[in-house]
Amino acid sequence: MKKRDSLGTRLRYGFDKSMAAGPIALIGWLAVVSLLIIIAAAGFLAVTRIAPEGGEPLNFFEAFWEALMRTLDSGTMGGDTGWAFRLVMLLVTLAGIFVVSALIGVLSAGVDSKLDELRKGRSRVLETDHTIILNWSPSIFDVISELVIANASRRRPRIVIMANMDKVEMEDEIAAKVGKLGNTRIICRSGDPTDLYDLAIVNPQTSRSVIVLSPDGDDPDSQVIKTVLALVNDPNRRTDPYNIAAEIRDGKNAEVARVVGGAEVQLVLADQLISRIVVHSSRQSGLSGVYSELLDFDGCEIYTTEQPELTGKTFGEAVMAYEHCALIGLCDQKGRVSLNPPSDLVIGKDMRAIIIAEDDAAIKLGSTGIKIDAAAIRGPRSVEAKPERMLILGWNRRGPIITYELSRYVAPGSILTIAADTPGLEREVAGLPVAGDNLSVDCHITDTSSSTALESLDVPSYDHVLVLGYSETMAAQPADTRTLVTLLHLRKIADDAGLHISIVSEMIDVRNRELAAVTKADDFVVSNRLVSLMLSQSSENPYLAGIFDDLLDEEGSEIYMRPVADYVAIDRPLTFWTIAESARLRGEIAIGHRRIRAGDTDQRALGGVTVNPLKSEALTFLPEDRIIVLARD
Repeated sequence: MKKRDSLGTRLRYGFDKSMAAGPIALIGWLAVVSLLIIIAAAGFLAVTRIAPEGGEPLNFFEAFWEALMRTLDSGTMGGDTGWAFRLVMLLVTLAGIFVVSALIGVLSAGVDSKLDELRKGRSRVLETDHTIILNWSPSIFDVISELVIANASRRRPRIVIMANMDKVEMEDEIAAKVGKLGNTRIICRSGDPTDLYDLAIVNPQTSRSVIVLSPDGDDPDSQVIKTVLALVNDPNRRTDPYNIAAEIRDGKNAEVARVVGGAEVQLVLADQLISRIVVHSSRQSGLSGVYSELLDFDGCEIYTTEQPELTGKTFGEAVMAYEHCALIGLCDQKGRVSLNPPSDLVIGKDMRAIIIAEDDAAIKLGSTGIKIDAAAIRGPRSVEAKPERMLILGWNRRGPIITYELSRYVAPGSILTIAADTPGLEREVAGLPVAGDNLSVDCHITDTSSSTALESLDVPSYDHVLVLGYSETMAAQPADTRTLVTLLHLRKIADDAGLHISIVSEMIDVRNRELAAVTKADDFVVSNRLVSLMLSQSSENPYLAGIFDDLLDEEGSEIYMRPVADYVAIDRPLTFWTIAESARLRGEIAIGHRRIRAGDTDQRALGGVTVNPLKSEALTFLPEDRIIVLARD
């Protein structure tokens, strides 16, 4: 009795463990039970020599086969004869019905469980060479759209997304807000990107690149840093380095993020990026179109590639060696970026070329023939810097960065007026840091969406007007709506005064960019889109963050839009070869032009900007046209 109790306990314990282990273990137990029933029936028939009526007694193996058939198919017993044999087979068939019914139930429950797991987005991703996006933010839709364009030439591209959201909800939002996906497949998973177990679901070990978005919440940078920490310090991580592009909002957290991610992470400092582009665009109309073109996969992009043919050439010679692309800098073995280095610098064999091109396949050394009109080239002339008056309407967390960046560029005696109605503005403006003493800052508490309040500011007296969104106190759409109202009032003020007012506006949502076009502002900086473009490009080019750090830094080489007539005579058609040579003689690199013509289409809303034009094409230029150059001042 004790042995029987002990066996029953063990069987019950084993069955309980199987219930916890899942369908596969339960199927195994049902198979064991079926085998025991069949063996018992076969042994009983062989010992008792019970056989069908009029038939020969069955040996063990024949009896085993007969019992097996009746276990699997209950209809088999319909042809049995002899009541003793029928009774034995009836018991076997009933046991078989029980086992098969249980098997169907187990399989059905297992399938339902797996479907539920798939619906919840908790199954492991089996893809390889895929791009991973971690966390969820409004930027994700532009990131996906850009990656779809980048993936057009790839075979079976995949984008895997993980966030603390329902899988179905993520899929529905992507379907509603992202256009055609082309050959790219989107895979969504629900989980916490800072958790090692959840992170393993998206299979980062075989990924191509990882994009870490800054999520909504009170402390998004901490979430990003923890996610990067989980990626690079996973005990089961791969030996090859990751290519991680991470968004950080507050520049104060950048140092910690760099310590955590090391050389594997490129940081996109969102507020610094947007603020610097706003400042540059406010001082040079149309410049945001240049940055959008360089960051957009749907046009010319920045590539970092080995060009062994350049070894031994000076940088000045190499600049004029490409017809279909533009060489703008070099990158050494340690990944250090140098944009527009000295013309006499000899290019070493371990250097990589930084090139603007429409596609990597278009990067080819050589040209069909350089045609330079030397007589049309004009020498440089000095321009005296003058004090400027600037006005900022609206305020958000990027305001202090914009103020500091402006103070680095303006001449002594410049004035910045900040007008907004955000809480605590006067106290914040009083403590704003500025570089040097060239810029003085004053503050006006006023409703920037009121025409009366704007007229009292004497807007036409300012050289530049910047309109910022109230993104800290309002949602994206209401903030953009208030910006649009402000822009419409400014347009009326300019029309009434009969003057052109230089206006640059920050928009949060790219969908409002077209609505804002009726305000006739000089430029629009779409903040969320720029961050998305930067993250997308950084995931493909591990040197891009360093390149843009140099481009947007006052101490490095920057992009300028200057009158084309300052470089060449415009009384006759000229090739871009001539313009490029004129810029090269000044230690600059010509990378494009801005020509606005009444009949020209501007489908990509770049304001007439053309980056990396064909150098051999002859064009006519007007005094208002601009040349886009990379220069140090």
